[in-house]
Amino acid sequence: MSLTKDTTGNQKLIRAAYESGINLFDTADRYDHGWNEKILGEAVKDFRSEIYLATKVGHQFSDDGTGWKWAPSKQHILSAVDQSLSRLQTDYIDLYQLHGGTIEDPIDDIIEAFEKLVELGKIRCYGISSIRPNVIRKYVEKSSISSVMMQYSLLDRRPEEVCLALMKENSIGVLARGTLAKGILADKPPIETLGYSHDDVSDLQNQLKNKMSPIAGALHFVLENSAITSAVVGMKNLDQLEGVIKGYNSEVSPGVLDELKSVLDPAVYTDHR
Repeated sequence: MSLTKDTTGNQKLIRAAYESGINLFDTADRYDHGWNEKILGEAVKDFRSEIYLATKVGHQFSDDGTGWKWAPSKQHILSAVDQSLSRLQTDYIDLYQLHGGTIEDPIDDIIEAFEKLVELGKIRCYGISSIRPNVIRKYVEKSSISSVMMQYSLLDRRPEEVCLALMKENSIGVLARGTLAKGILADKPPIETLGYSHDDVSDLQNQLKNKMSPIAGALHFVLENSAITSAVVGMKNLDQLEGVIKGYNSEVSPGVLDELKSVLDPAVYTDHR
């Protein structure tokens, strides 16, 4: 979702990511009304079999394309997958994810739709993208999800309260999004967020900068947790890609990570528990 409208630049960026060892590319049909899937499909077609493609479903757009609604019906999921397959220029999706989810959704119908798509070979596995503990618990209980994508970073440690342990106990992968907290843990100015003050966030940023590359610290904090399968990081250009790869390849000691964890008290989920 971080890609710009520079088609040529995007293709170079995606290929460079692949050549750097990145093998999971995540998109969604909602991003730019499917345009994002088209760009990704075109960029990876030469090495499609060597990577994992993940996309998402659940939003229906109005006929004029000016708005959308959350409507994850069984019928919609079964039809939307064909549109995503076409845009991605592939005959299967490695990971098909529900793009959100509420406890009021027709969960049984949604699960039936995903299971049918696995049976048909259109998708290899399915998961949900959600930060709602009550929704996550319901899918763990009733479905065969392979993964949950959830926001997790040094600034957002809410999943540590319940969700990460639940995923590990049930052998369900976790795709951590927001690893760099929309750039706040990289190079953006501090803001108030999740109950933390401007000064709280600034303190964490300063601790990161004083100890290591901020990107290295943010990435390794997420990846050192044994419940995490992948850190999903948005990149807009080659410089950002280089920073992420350099951060990933940097050595960060467990002791330093422990110090970073002590800077802020972890927040907890207040809604959808």
